[in-house]
Amino acid sequence: MKTVGVLGCGLMGAGIAQVSAAAGFRTIVLEVNQSVLAKGLARIESFLAAGVAKGRMTAEDQSAILGRVSGTTHYPDLSACDLVIEAIVENVDAKRQAYAQVEAVVGAHCLLASNTSSLCVTELAAATTRPDRFGGLHFFNPVPLMKLVEVIRALSTSQATFEALFAFAQALGKEPVTAPDRGGFIVNRLLVPYLLDAIRCLEGGVGTVEDIDKSMALGCGHPMGPFTLLDFVGLDTIYFIANILFDEFREPRFAPPPLLKRMVLAGYLGKKSGRGFYTY
Repeated sequence: MKTVGVLGCGLMGAGIAQVSAAAGFRTIVLEVNQSVLAKGLARIESFLAAGVAKGRMTAEDQSAILGRVSGTTHYPDLSACDLVIEAIVENVDAKRQAYAQVEAVVGAHCLLASNTSSLCVTELAAATTRPDRFGGLHFFNPVPLMKLVEVIRALSTSQATFEALFAFAQALGKEPVTAPDRGGFIVNRLLVPYLLDAIRCLEGGVGTVEDIDKSMALGCGHPMGPFTLLDFVGLDTIYFIANILFDEFREPRFAPPPLLKRMVLAGYLGKKSGRGFYTY
């Protein structure tokens, strides 16, 4: 595996492209237009520049990594890819359209993977002409710093494809785990009910936002409390995942609390919108 394509240059896509290039792979990241692409590439440059300033890497390392990353808005530029990782919006139809455009230009050997955090990987694989060469690679934000990658095997994923994706995650310096193709995989299946319970505790008057956060951070040793984490991830993202989990399992613990729904409707999405459970 020499050339890696990344669909999407948002927070996740840019991070995936950066760690791919840092691991020595020629990396091509695709976006819908030049403006969004430029913003994503600037995010990579900024992150690397901060690493140089903090002494985590040399200027030569930074230059070498950037030299292995290129951006495009044209699918044919992905034709030489051995692996294409999709990191676009969590919408099955949008992903299906993207896969069709990728498959029109890449070789038969090329593997496809989705960075989906919650969608059914088997369903996504079935939307392609190569379901045996499709799997899930779920990275965590911020990608350059978070060590975990969930490797998800669809029902159709071949053993060779699974092993190749697992080895690729290791080549990036990550710690891969094998996750089931079930709603939430491993991390979100455990994390999301915890975050939803924190909101229910707030609704029930158990404590304030600040006191619940402080209790979990200082009492359980968590790096941040649930409401700080909710704001960081995005309330709309958690609401979306919770609905997918509830549709899959039909268990009350996965049902979004009323307060979460109303905050999303009001546009209080967390840090990215300037207001969530905290004001930024």
